[in-house]
Amino acid sequence: ARPQPGRERAPRREPSREAAPTEGPTRRQQREAASATLASGVQTLTVETDEAGMRIDRFLTARFPQLPFTRVQSIVRKGELRVDGKRAKPGDRLEPGMSVRVPPLKLDQPGERPRSPVRDRDDAAFLRSLILYEDADMMVLNKPFGLAVQGGSGTVRHVDGLLEALTEPGGQKPRLVHRLDKDTAGCLIVAKTRLAAATLAKSFRSRAARKVYWALTAGVPRMRQGRVSTYLAKEEPTDADARMRIAKHGEEGASHALTYYAVIDQAAQKVSWLSFKPVTGRTHQLRAHAAHIGHPIIGDPKYFDVENWALPGGIQNRLHLLARRIVIPHPRTGRPIDVTAPLPTHMAQSWNLLGFDAARYDPIVEAPEE
Repeated sequence: ARPQPGRERAPRREPSREAAPTEGPTRRQQREAASATLASGVQTLTVETDEAGMRIDRFLTARFPQLPFTRVQSIVRKGELRVDGKRAKPGDRLEPGMSVRVPPLKLDQPGERPRSPVRDRDDAAFLRSLILYEDADMMVLNKPFGLAVQGGSGTVRHVDGLLEALTEPGGQKPRLVHRLDKDTAGCLIVAKTRLAAATLAKSFRSRAARKVYWALTAGVPRMRQGRVSTYLAKEEPTDADARMRIAKHGEEGASHALTYYAVIDQAAQKVSWLSFKPVTGRTHQLRAHAAHIGHPIIGDPKYFDVENWALPGGIQNRLHLLARRIVIPHPRTGRPIDVTAPLPTHMAQSWNLLGFDAARYDPIVEAPEE
């Protein structure tokens, strides 16, 4: 335990043979201790220096990786969490020294598969097959279409759970620093240490990270390059995966969303290959903005609502959205890390059918950054 302010430290004693100093607890022991504490009753957590600026929901997810993210959000939303004695919101940011009161919880997770050496080996091999970039501090994965980033209702297999398999004995579990929708493929950044996670998260918050997305959309925009600026709010505020709607400034729950787009190529007047540069990072931002300008993304089950529109032959009815490229300052050196993801299989098939060349110049690089 840490010494309390104003108290003197007890005189240091030389360790005896019977009380030889031991190494700190392993990561597995820490997780087990966290599980036991959470299950037994209320506890108070103190925010550490390297957790400064973290969202309260991300803080809990990092401290208790065995707790599903949807349950963390539910705890915060119901007011069961207190920060310095006050009710917390999911987006609240933490500062060192703050006290986070956690209520009694049970960590039974129906549907979760038990871990085993064979499963860990298979999961680790699968994740390593997705690596586009890796160093001692971070890695960038090529997240496949259909793989959720975090757990939720009925979701058993997800990136956050798979990352357990890359945890070295006594080491830290790799941490997510941002999210992609389940059906969005492409660049997903993972931090290998808590410090790297905090630094990378700050890069996203300060908009130092530059992201480019590719999509196949219905129709062809009249303007070849444009700017979409709206406010977005959830149709169902309590639903984590609710459809986003265009809202008004000042409306409760509404956040400003800004996106630049450019037409790279088109097939007649039927479909367009669009490149997006999101300045903000709102939930479903690109999907909602594409629909807002009248050119929803092909295969989008939430936002595609064009009447009497037939899918071109040979194109799969899957979300055609790719996190194509990300440029972000390295968490330790500050030098830019620039990573590009290939087209997923269903989008590569569509590009071939439509005669699109993935090496074609992308004019979105000329779009403003703000």
